[in-house]
This record gives sequence, structure tokens and C-alpha cells, in this order.
Amino acid sequence: MNQSSEDLADAGVENERLRIAAIRFLNPAPLMWDFEHQPHQSELAAKYSLELMMPSACAERLALPFDHPQAADIGLVPVAALATTPGLKIIPGCVIASKRKVRSILLVHRASLALSEIKTVTADTSSRSSLAYTQILFQRRWNAEAIFLPHHPDLDSMLEAADAAMLIGDPALFALEERQNRQERTGESLIYHDIAEEWIALTGLPWVAAVWAIREESLEASNRPLEEIAKDFTASRDRGLANIETLVEEWSARLPLPANTIRTYLTSNIFYNLDEECLAGLAKFYELAAETGILPAYKL
Repeated sequence: MNQSSEDLADAGVENERLRIAAIRFLNPAPLMWDFEHQPHQSELAAKYSLELMMPSACAERLALPFDHPQAADIGLVPVAALATTPGLKIIPGCVIASKRKVRSILLVHRASLALSEIKTVTADTSSRSSLAYTQILFQRRWNAEAIFLPHHPDLDSMLEAADAAMLIGDPALFALEERQNRQERTGESLIYHDIAEEWIALTGLPWVAAVWAIREESLEASNRPLEEIAKDFTASRDRGLANIETLVEEWSARLPLPANTIRTYLTSNIFYNLDEECLAGLAKFYELAAETGILPAYKL
């Protein structure tokens, strides 16, 4: 059967659009503003196709062969992926980072157990970077012999299976909100360690979780300068940060979290500008991850 000229035109537009793999968590909400809100949504839809997924899946899509039907050209990737996926370039400007408590990456254990006594950790592996940060902290500060076990993000069952649990993203935020309720329900006293806060205490540098990255071959095929692509993403971030109250309203309807928790998280816990301090924190992450054998050596 012959394709119509309209079908061919549609296929041409699809082939010209850069495929984006983005994160299905609260923390990148300001970065996604223009991709999800008019008047710029339609303009960007002509240049990009967007799919939402877990952080680890973003990295997996960028690691697929370039011509694979599920491959992505651009992804909001956990920073560990840059060390394990050749041919990626950071799109300058945007970041998911923290310069204080982040609240959404937690290590939780029973108060009766010291950090040095933790031998097993059940871990939500939806972000390899969060896992790597936690492993570095165990290697450098707590117990280098601790074993990490993959587990779905449910705090009760995680603590039944191991000495400690590592929660990532929205499940970590839920766990903090339910902290008092859980103690009243179980009578069990838990300690909640904020991994960003622990990283900052270890290094004196920001905790950096994810960046926008693009395949070098996709950048070349697009015939678009990296600076032009970066401008689309930083403009989206800036408008998102200017519309925090709208985001709070939208996400309050999606998540069982108080509006003020969402507001504080987006304005105080997460930092969105890939500045020199964040780049230094990222370089330290790669240095320590390589020294401890958690990731292969990688230079920014």
C-alpha cells in the first residue's frame, strides 16, 4: 500500500523531533513547565516528543541503539548514567540538585541499630545515582561491608527484609509525612537520614542527582547547536520557577502531600541551576565513585 503524502509528512516531522525521556517524579516539575503548559507547549511539541518514566528508565532509553524504536535522544538522567553510557553530553543550565536537605532520598533504620552495625540495605533501585551516593557513604563513613538488596519501595516490607531501607523520590516524601503515624501504628522508633545532607557533610559540596543529557549522534543529526537546545530547557525551568504556586496546586491534586510540603520541596529542597558549585559536587561524586569501585572512572 502506498503511503499518502500526509502520512509521509507526519513521519518526517516525527523523525525531526528529538525524543525526550523525562522523570515521573515531583522534583523535575519546574523543569517541565513549557513542555506541559501553553503557550510554549505547542511550540516545543514541534521540536520534541516527550515520554515520562522512572529515572533509571531514562538512562536505559539513552543506552539503546540510536535507531531503536524506544531509544531517546535526550534524557533527564541520573548522573551515574554519564559514567556508564558512552557518547552523552550534558545540556548546560539545568540540574536536579540540593544544597541542603533534599527530603526525597532517605536511608531509614531502626533506632536500636547504629549505622556502623547495618549489614543489609533494601534499596529502591529506580535511580542508580541515589544508590551510588548511598554506597559511597557506607564505604567512606558507615560500614563498607554492607550489602545492598533491590526491593520495591515499601518501607515496612523493606525493613522486614534488611537492617535499613533506602527510599527515593515521591515514596521518600510519603515516608517522611507518615513518620509519626508509622511510629504510633508500630511502636517502632526509626531514624531517617537525608542522603543529600549526609553527602554535603562528607564533602562540603552540593548533592547532584540528575542532568539533561543528549546523545552526541542525536545532536549532530539534529543540525541544532547545543546552546539553542539548552535555551529551550532553561527557559522552561525559569518559567516553571516563576509559576511555583500553579505547580503546587497541580501536584497537590496528584500526590497525598500537603501543599506546603510540595512548595518547600520545590523552592528550598531542590536546586535547579547547574552552577559551578554543582559542577564541583558532580566532579567529587565521580571521583569518589571511581575510588570506591562503584562506577567506572569518568571526567566531566
